[in-house]
Amino acid sequence: MSSLSRELVFLILQFLDEEKFKETVHKLEQESGFFFNMKHFEDQVQAGEWDEVERYLCGFTKVEDNRYSMKIFFEIRKQKYLEALDRQDRAKAVEILVKDLKVFASFNEELFKEITQLLTLENFRQNEQLSKYGDTKSARNIMLLELKKLIEANPLFRDKLAFPSFKTSRLRTLINQSLNWQHQLCKNPRPNPDIKTLFTDHTCTPNNGSRAPPPTNSPLVGPIPKAGAFPPIGAHSPFQPVVSPSASAIAGWMSSTNPSLPHAAVAAAPPGLVQPPNAAAFLKHPRTPTSAPGIDYQSADSEHLMKRMRAGQSDEVSFPGATHPPNIYSQDDLPKSVVRILNQGSNVMSMDFHPQQQTILLVGTNVGDIGLWEVGSRERLTHKTFKVWDISACSMPLQAALMKDASISVNRCVWGPDGSVLGVAFSKHIVQIYTYNPTGDLRHHLEIDAHIGGVNDIAFSHPNKQLCIITCGDDKTIKVWDAASGRRQYIFEGHEAPVYSVCPHHKEAIQFIFSTAIDGKIKAWLYDCMGSRVDYDAPGLWCTTMAYSADGTRLFSCGTSKDGDSHLVEWNESEGAIKRTFSGFRKRSLGVVQFDTTRNRFLAAGDEFQIKFWDMDNPNILTTTEADGGLPASPRLRFNKEGSLLAVTTSDNGIKILANTDGQRLIRMLENRTFDGPRGPSEPMNTKPPIANALAAATNVSSPLSASLERSDRIPPPVSLGSLATMDCNRTVDVKPRIGEDLDKIKSWKLADIVDSAQLKALRLPDPLTSGKVVRLIYTNSGLAVLALASNAVHKLWKWQRTDRNPSGKSTASVAPQLWQPASGTLMTNDTSETSPAEDSAACIALSKNDSYVMSASGGKVSLFNMMTFKVMTTFMPPPPAATFLAFHPQDNNIIAIGMEDSSIQIYNVRVDEVKIKLKGHQKRITGLAFSQSMNVLVSSGADAQLCVWSIDGWEKKKSRFIQTPPGRSATALAGDTKVQFHNDQTHLLVVHESQIAIYDGKLECLRSWTPRDALSAPISSAIYSCDGLLVYAGFCDGAVGVFDADTLRLRCRIAPTAYIPTVASNSVYPLVIAAHPSEPNQIALGMSDGAVHVVEPSDAELKWGAPPPQENGTLPSIPSNPALSSQASEPPSR
Repeated sequence: MSSLSRELVFLILQFLDEEKFKETVHKLEQESGFFFNMKHFEDQVQAGEWDEVERYLCGFTKVEDNRYSMKIFFEIRKQKYLEALDRQDRAKAVEILVKDLKVFASFNEELFKEITQLLTLENFRQNEQLSKYGDTKSARNIMLLELKKLIEANPLFRDKLAFPSFKTSRLRTLINQSLNWQHQLCKNPRPNPDIKTLFTDHTCTPNNGSRAPPPTNSPLVGPIPKAGAFPPIGAHSPFQPVVSPSASAIAGWMSSTNPSLPHAAVAAAPPGLVQPPNAAAFLKHPRTPTSAPGIDYQSADSEHLMKRMRAGQSDEVSFPGATHPPNIYSQDDLPKSVVRILNQGSNVMSMDFHPQQQTILLVGTNVGDIGLWEVGSRERLTHKTFKVWDISACSMPLQAALMKDASISVNRCVWGPDGSVLGVAFSKHIVQIYTYNPTGDLRHHLEIDAHIGGVNDIAFSHPNKQLCIITCGDDKTIKVWDAASGRRQYIFEGHEAPVYSVCPHHKEAIQFIFSTAIDGKIKAWLYDCMGSRVDYDAPGLWCTTMAYSADGTRLFSCGTSKDGDSHLVEWNESEGAIKRTFSGFRKRSLGVVQFDTTRNRFLAAGDEFQIKFWDMDNPNILTTTEADGGLPASPRLRFNKEGSLLAVTTSDNGIKILANTDGQRLIRMLENRTFDGPRGPSEPMNTKPPIANALAAATNVSSPLSASLERSDRIPPPVSLGSLATMDCNRTVDVKPRIGEDLDKIKSWKLADIVDSAQLKALRLPDPLTSGKVVRLIYTNSGLAVLALASNAVHKLWKWQRTDRNPSGKSTASVAPQLWQPASGTLMTNDTSETSPAEDSAACIALSKNDSYVMSASGGKVSLFNMMTFKVMTTFMPPPPAATFLAFHPQDNNIIAIGMEDSSIQIYNVRVDEVKIKLKGHQKRITGLAFSQSMNVLVSSGADAQLCVWSIDGWEKKKSRFIQTPPGRSATALAGDTKVQFHNDQTHLLVVHESQIAIYDGKLECLRSWTPRDALSAPISSAIYSCDGLLVYAGFCDGAVGVFDADTLRLRCRIAPTAYIPTVASNSVYPLVIAAHPSEPNQIALGMSDGAVHVVEPSDAELKWGAPPPQENGTLPSIPSNPALSSQASEPPSR
């Protein structure tokens, strides 16, 4: 179905809803599959209308479509089954089991058996997993929460959960406009014609039955309104404006409709805009009578037709619906008068007005300087020359680039949404974030080594109500950073050329980012790891930037091709097509043209040594200004928020401030203002003061303000790529910034050293029969329990109970859990080898996603256990060779990758008990396996210190590499286990060896590594990412634990064994394995060499482990520091 036909369905849905045809609305939703009405779905679930629930769902998905759909139907049918059991209706329960639940047996036979066994219980709550099942109402509400998450995550429901935004009664409005159009075609239009039917075209017939010719003195052709812009129609007019559709518009609509309609009443004529017999002639010579009477058509329930006349206006048919307010403006609204000339001293590369203090201008230059100007008083409030704040935190490529060539340019500088923070993107690797206070003072906040090469653009956004920084660069990536901590949250890969600009925006609750690359590709990203949602070609296929109108409803882009042809266009977002192209550019622009938008009305661009202005609804130039001369070929420009001031760059390293009448009034108010004490900017003008901290969650921002703060009303960045250096003759390096002091001096900063139990919360889990070593340790996915596997092949499970002290029932160091066993007293014990004792065998363990089953091995067969009964459900893979590592396939729980002692990897299908393929590439036993669903690969590691990447599709080996040898060690010394774990982003890989922890990318390039030294000099025993991917926890063979920043591998905190072990009996006790809590990023569990398990958390006073490195104006961590921990920085990879 074409997109216009799809939109017609939405119009009909709106009409039916307004007319209260509720059942018909939901039937059309289901049959079309265009809009999933979550509210209707919730109502049906809460009412227990299970047949209607499934009927409605089937309009959008089927059981077998994907795993999300399967889970949705399973949860619904399971709830129906439990309710039948709860009513003691065994016959109905059996019917549901056979008809509805049997289909899931082929996917998980054991689960189906468990469900069937519930029939044998007097009360299904006797089953431990269902012991907390409450009443029917609460159970349905709990299930609804799970169903909503599954529906939102299901790709089949993407773009179907939000109803399009358009004005009320839109279908009536379109019919109204059609009737107006038909009335204008009447040769003898009558006053107040009576509309009796919509089934045939409207005509005005004279009383005698023949058409009278129009009066000879009446104008036959009136003014033709501009497409998309209605003429002013008066404040109290009930009439809808008339728009004469173009031939192409009508042809496009009609060609996209379905010619075969089931309703005979309307099949005689094409659907949509009805074309009269003489339409072709009309389109060549459209007639808009200026004095003909109008038709007032009301809704069907009106008792009579209201007849109104407006003298001097064209007649229109009024069909109740939304009306558009008149757009009244004049060219005087444009800032064209030069009121200030500022001398920056270096070539200006980027500018941005403060979002609230309308006369504060941020400026960045081609020598890396930034400055703040109060344009009203001509005062330069702040001037910052470029320097690296902490060279020790920079990557080796950046340090090498600065040593080779110290010149650096500002590519983009921009204010945060409320003006309390600003960001600067530089031409080499980094961005710097400053905090700003009303005195004009800038303080260092964050310095981020963001991209390899230039950082071409920077912007701010508010996904999840938390301020974020968005950057893009020469390395073809877009990255999202937390604005408070500087930690990377997302990385978006998919562009095949350097990314030139980003444009974050939101539509209702959907947050997204547009990005453009220098190959002309436009992509859009949601804040997830699912890849680009769209792929468009920008006009010109080169440097393009995008911006929304101030109200966020219209999208524009401006770009220049390699040949110098510039293109300014408006986009139809829903179609991904160009809606309007603006004309008036020079044929061969001498630079990349920059543009900006203002007041939901005007566009401005710098071209041909002047500023050109357009009305957003007219493709032709509205006016131009040369700003008294002195502008470069392609001047950069920026409006302030109110559109009263326009900053424009000059060819002599200056800035001109242009103003309209309001801007001149604003400047005069500030002209003679003086500053007492420290120089400060003006107070906010015509706007509200900041009401939210930009570095914290924006929960206190009012809705209208927050909406305006999040818009992307912004200018494009300057050309920043090396290949574009010749485009602008004004880009010259005036001064090389001085960074020698930073290169000679590495800032040292002290880290938290926790040595006493009072500085954290630690709990040794109760275990009366501690024996052997803890060789594997995991949290359950729910976070309610910890499972350990000891070297004697016995599993132990600790469960936390819901209590007043622990209402969530999740694991905590504040409350002791219960060492759990089933009533039978059965131990969960692995099969062991007859030839090799369990203590000497490699153990492995993997847990199913629903915590129901655990797969485990200790040198013997692989066992599958039921976590509720501890019973062995099956065993497979008898040695030799023995299994050494287990990993579930991310898309199919029946497929398991099993690393073997003989160095092979077996891809095993549990359901059919079959090895699909054996992978060979290592020389020693497999010690680690990790799947990446987004990259579609399996990464393996072995005792041979080698990493291998395997394609999931064909299981062929794509690449292999040995881990790097640390300084001072020989390659032959890299003995021992190597473990791997993917980061949450599914692209970065944590590699752990006793000699190092390292971060690799998907191509097995080592990005950063850290080796034991100083106070953490013992070999590494284990390491793991925190659940949020922001930290790395590492255990050491002397009992210490290190907490590292995941991005930089800088040490944040050292935990001495004396802090968490009550009495250290021997120096040989140390954590063999670390487990990270699945939802509490600061909680870990330690499996010890003496068989004990400890749960460790920060103290209530600290809440987090250590602190990031203090900034220039920061404070030291509150936890006492150990001088021996200074300068524990990571090492960049050796090349």
